[in-house]
Amino acid sequence: MEIFTLAFMQRAIVVAIFISVITPLIGNIIVLKRLSAIGDALSHSCLAGVAVGLCFSLSPILTAIIFSVLSAIVIEYIRRAFPNYSELATAIVLSFGVGVAAVFSGFVKNSANFGSFLFGSIVAISNAELYAVIILSVIVAVTMLVLYRELLYISFDEEGAELSGVRVKTVNLVFTVLTAVVVSIASRTVGSLVISSLMIIPVACAMLISKSYKQNIVLSVLFALLFTVSGLILTAFRDLKPGGTIVLIGIGVFLITAALSRKQR
Repeated sequence: MEIFTLAFMQRAIVVAIFISVITPLIGNIIVLKRLSAIGDALSHSCLAGVAVGLCFSLSPILTAIIFSVLSAIVIEYIRRAFPNYSELATAIVLSFGVGVAAVFSGFVKNSANFGSFLFGSIVAISNAELYAVIILSVIVAVTMLVLYRELLYISFDEEGAELSGVRVKTVNLVFTVLTAVVVSIASRTVGSLVISSLMIIPVACAMLISKSYKQNIVLSVLFALLFTVSGLILTAFRDLKPGGTIVLIGIGVFLITAALSRKQR
């Protein structure tokens, strides 16, 4: 139990709890809108921002947020320009993120610092990053609650929502920006390359046993908490990468939940 008295572990667990609450909120909408690939696109843009920030001695979290938000805006613009080929938006932005990250990562002096953003690091979280995660998480959660009805309506029937007076374009843009912010602030703990998995896997687990949308949100948050906290504990004791450990735990729980739900049917 001494591990929990260490400051870095306490910071990591607090960050994990906040991330576990906001990622399923975003993930539920992403799954309903069938935009699972958007998490991968924004995560690679986030990684590009991290590489640029480290190269120019800037705050990597700040540059990650800037790159991710700009990429989110570009995704929405391309989706509107090609309404019948919306998957082009995520593919183009993902390619951009990979290209920029690949080029600038070669100029990063501290490769270990860059590596902590790839798969997460529980020892690298500073107090400033902790406070940033808390503040941004609260903003994301409040915004999602305010736009709850609009987002739900758009997720099931975008054309019907627009006809009923919902500002579909504005709401979609706000949601995409929120997704970008969540990806950016979670990159240090969970890792840029696996944060999209944390958005989808808890939601998938919850969908196997939930009976309503609200119940699905609650269960997905609980699943995310289970994955992140248990993953961090294993990481502390076994010197594993947090991101990969969290995702593998999530996949294992998903397979068990799927098997049990089939037996009950």
